[in-house]
Amino acid sequence: MAKETGRKLIAQNKKARHDYSIEDVYEAGMVLVGTEVKSLRAGRASLVDGFATIDDGEVWLRGVHIPEYDPGTWTNHEPRRARKLLLSRTEISRITGKLKESGVTLVPLQIYFKDGKVKVEIAVARGRKAYDKRQALAARDAAKEVRAQVGRRSKGHAD
Repeated sequence: MAKETGRKLIAQNKKARHDYSIEDVYEAGMVLVGTEVKSLRAGRASLVDGFATIDDGEVWLRGVHIPEYDPGTWTNHEPRRARKLLLSRTEISRITGKLKESGVTLVPLQIYFKDGKVKVEIAVARGRKAYDKRQALAARDAAKEVRAQVGRRSKGHAD
């Protein structure tokens, strides 16, 4: 059997980029049981209520829903159990320092396979207020309009 290469997206938390301003992003491995990996290979996971915590120098992913593997037997996993994340000691201490600020949290952005191993992208993020969200949407729309105008001009269309 050929070894997997590349990156295959399993689940993405699109709402996190809307609700939070992302400061730093880290890639971490996940400690999983066999039926969780099989369920992820089927592309089944939800990051909607997910968050990460640091307990006793270890990073834990909580609230992420990986449904039970249907053909699994009594060895099936609990869908919303806490899962340990694998990060280096320096990354954990850097994250701990940033989490001491108020209004900062650790949110998962996406789960994916990288060279056959399950990885999770977590971010140190600061919550946005409603007016910040509107400003971010307006800035994104303005940038999109500018790109469209430049594209039309480069093709010779005058507006």
